[in-house]
Amino acid sequence: MKLSVIGCGYLGAVHAAAMASIGHEVVGIDVDQRKIDSLSRGEAPFFEPGLQEILTETIASGRLRFTTDPAAAKGSKVHFIGVGTPQQKDGHAADLTYVNTAVNSLIPHLAEGDIVAGKSTVPVGTAAGLAERIVPTGATLVWNPEFLREGYAVQDTIDPDRLVAGVPAGPEGERATETLREVYHPSVAKGTPFIVTDYATAELVKVSANAFLATKISFINAMAEIAEVTGADVTQLADAIGHDARIGRRFLGAGIGFGGGCLPKDIRAFSARAEELGRGESVAFLREIDEINLRRRDRAVQLVVDGLGGSVYERNVTVLGAAFKPHSDDIRDSPALDVAVRLHGLGAKVTVTDPAAIENARRVHPQLAYVEDRDEALRDADAVILVTEWDEYRRQLPPEHASTLTTGRVIVDGRNGLDPAAWRAAGWTYYGMGRP
Repeated sequence: MKLSVIGCGYLGAVHAAAMASIGHEVVGIDVDQRKIDSLSRGEAPFFEPGLQEILTETIASGRLRFTTDPAAAKGSKVHFIGVGTPQQKDGHAADLTYVNTAVNSLIPHLAEGDIVAGKSTVPVGTAAGLAERIVPTGATLVWNPEFLREGYAVQDTIDPDRLVAGVPAGPEGERATETLREVYHPSVAKGTPFIVTDYATAELVKVSANAFLATKISFINAMAEIAEVTGADVTQLADAIGHDARIGRRFLGAGIGFGGGCLPKDIRAFSARAEELGRGESVAFLREIDEINLRRRDRAVQLVVDGLGGSVYERNVTVLGAAFKPHSDDIRDSPALDVAVRLHGLGAKVTVTDPAAIENARRVHPQLAYVEDRDEALRDADAVILVTEWDEYRRQLPPEHASTLTTGRVIVDGRNGLDPAAWRAAGWTYYGMGRP
């Protein structure tokens, strides 16, 4: 099938390459000429495991191409909208500028029977408004939210755990549903749940999923705050309650909290939309979820300060990690960088290292020192803080080896990913998040 993907950022580029990899003929369209040039050369503009390989293969096969010309969408059967919906600069609501621009650029090139499939995360009610503009062209709008995990985005696109399609009632919706089933044929054939619903429900599926995950993470971080004043161990607490099948252990990892380009802005946008709908009280708890999350960054900084005797001024602090999560170079709302910047603001000499995100971090925070080599970054440190749980730091850094590089022996485990007993046995003062 011929497909177009409008927007070639993180979501769009992965979706375009993944759809081409399962056999479709895909054109990716974006206004950013540099991004299009990079993708056309088969160069992934960001770090995502597996993306480079499928880009190279599908471009070479002729199934995938990129352009800045909106007219290239003409002739495609399905047009995916995969642009960003960032937080508004003057508030918490989602900025729909890019979505509206994408739809405006697409409308002149739509034909009778085309499908426009929205994948962007939008406030509930957005699709209904867009449909009014698309229907006169003879095309049909569906809402097909994405559920990508950064670091696993290629896998999640090719082999998702569920597919959701919000469609209009009547024959148009039925035809659009069958077309989407064809697009995702490999997943449908293997029995992946395919949930067909209305626009509003499809829009809510994505934001409510993110809100639930954020709630689970902040819940265990709230328990970490209680553990810190009672001497309890939040990791053992999480293990114990995680055995309850109704709760589960996943996303009960206490630490410095969540970041990235989705969860923080999505829960804020959800709260803002609920206020607009006159139901702000229904999700009022999300404001506290956000506040708990931000407090854990404060706590991580305070542990470094405490570990160095009450002041970090002119002390060497090594920050292990810059990306908001491992297997990514994404620094949007990164807790790791936030902690590094706060320590720098307190007068520390901060050195940041990361396997993938250094260049992105340097562009945004040039005031910090960056070292690519982990061991070189550790050299002469008075304190070390683990903030992004890359395997290079979590599993492949023996405390005895670290001792040969650093000046001090203070380790703050911002992700509770290290073995406290091993580090203490090697002579380190270990601080965890919600651990005695």
